[in-house]
Formats: sequence, structure tokens, C-alpha cells
Amino acid sequence: METPTIIDHGAPVRQFSVMLPNRAGALAALVKLLRMSAIEVIGLSVQDSRDATVARLVLSDPDTAERLFMEKGIPYTNCELIVIAMRESGPGLLQCLDILMVAETNLDFAYALMPGPEGHAMLAMHVEDYEFAISVLHNSGFKLMYQEDLSR
Repeated sequence: METPTIIDHGAPVRQFSVMLPNRAGALAALVKLLRMSAIEVIGLSVQDSRDATVARLVLSDPDTAERLFMEKGIPYTNCELIVIAMRESGPGLLQCLDILMVAETNLDFAYALMPGPEGHAMLAMHVEDYEFAISVLHNSGFKLMYQEDLSR
């Protein structure tokens, strides 16, 4: 397969993974803290275990969120996600997955985001090779979303 050209249309969407205690109200307290700094949650995935919960968050203002987490001593990690606006939920998802499979690009995890500014469903994905996957999806006609598209 020919290597696609690299496309740069904006800053990658950043996901924060925050470890929370597994108790009632922990996620609500984090969301309230973010809202006090005018940061909105755009996407959320929660993996829970007996002792702790990992909240994966896509936020409207990742730079301010990172400063807030550091100031408050909240442990976190972050990574880059590919976000695509889905035209159709069923066929669009399958087409996206097929394109990544043909390109031999592994999908580590994925989850839906809140509807975007234009009301489109959005899919966030973490892949093994961000630049390559961005290029493949762009060349296949997918509408890619970047941080500035999600920050309202």
C-alpha cells in the first residue's frame, strides 16, 4: 500500500485519563471542578474497577484543564485522539473500521462523543499511528475534527 501524504489541519484532540476513587460523586466532583473553570466535557468513557475508576475525558479547553489538574494535584495522563464526524452511524462506522483494517492500522480503543457543533455524531479513536491514520481517513473522505473544532 502506498504511504499517504501527511495532512495537518489543526491541533489533535487530546484525551485526559484521570484516576478517580470508586465512590459515589467522584465523577460529579471532577466535572464541577472543570465547569468552575468554564471547561466542558465533550466526551466521556468510564472504566470502573473495585478500587478505582479511570475516566477518559475529551474537554473543551485542554490547556486550562492540564493547568488545573497540575495545580490541584490530580494525577492524569493524556494522549492524542482521532475524531471523525459520522455522516451515518451504521454504514459510516463500518466504512471507517474497514479503511483502518485495510491500512493495517490497529485501533486501541474508541468511544462516541457528545454531538458536535453541527449536531453530527462523533467518534473518538486512539490508534497505533496517529499521523498515518489521519492521512488514510482524510484521503478516504472522512470529516476529521480537531481540537479547535470541538472547543466552543
